[in-house]
Amino acid sequence: MSGLRIVPTRRHGQERLYVCEGDGRSVAWYDRDAARVNLLGEASEEDVLRALGPFLTGRVTVGPPPVPSPAELARLSLHPDDDLAPNRPGEGLLISLDRDPATPRRLRGDPRRRELAAQERVGAALDGLDGAGWRTLHSVPLPGGDTLHHLLIGPGGLFALHTLPARKQRVRVGDPLVAAGRGEPAPLLRRVRSAASRASYALTAEVRAVLVVVEAAEVEVEQPPRGVRVLTDPEVPGFARAGGVLKPADIEALFAMARDRGTWAHV
Repeated sequence: MSGLRIVPTRRHGQERLYVCEGDGRSVAWYDRDAARVNLLGEASEEDVLRALGPFLTGRVTVGPPPVPSPAELARLSLHPDDDLAPNRPGEGLLISLDRDPATPRRLRGDPRRRELAAQERVGAALDGLDGAGWRTLHSVPLPGGDTLHHLLIGPGGLFALHTLPARKQRVRVGDPLVAAGRGEPAPLLRRVRSAASRASYALTAEVRAVLVVVEAAEVEVEQPPRGVRVLTDPEVPGFARAGGVLKPADIEALFAMARDRGTWAHV
């Protein structure tokens, strides 16, 4: 077999190098993340490895594609419109700002932009946990117009995270009242607990509530609030150290369930 060419692609956020014949038919692909070369049909291992030679780094496993897990089969059967995995942090805010941009002369700025910046900051930190075995969903829509800012699933369990923008402000956390700067205290913790409770119902698993205060000058917690963990944004990467609750197969199964929009239709 000769004349093989390499075609780089990205699928589901993963980089793959496809080995193709002259007519475009794929005979193998190289998954960099898994360090695996998957052979299709009667492809010659020797020819495929020769074509991939300049792109291979370190040792690789060579063989037929692995049998998809139940979670992978569920994802493949999911309609793109029902898949929440592509949602960006602050998805609803991005759409709102695109449809109705803020007036440039507004003195204090558009609060939606502050909320968006906070969700993007926390979202980026959560996405960085992927290498430690965690999976994240952003902007999960809930019935009634509410949104679960971030859902984190990984070795340490499941967490529903709500972000609070508080740039250079002093934040006082009571139960259920939370105040940022000179703003009036609001019963934010009720909303945080409610989102986690609805997620637990949807996924039939314990989901713990987390309030993430973003860029605050100071966070004062009067007493540990019931059922809510309070963090600042620099503490979010600490989730990578948590473990001992879920196995990889359980993580993938829960993630496959959570990314399906239909899972959240009746919570």
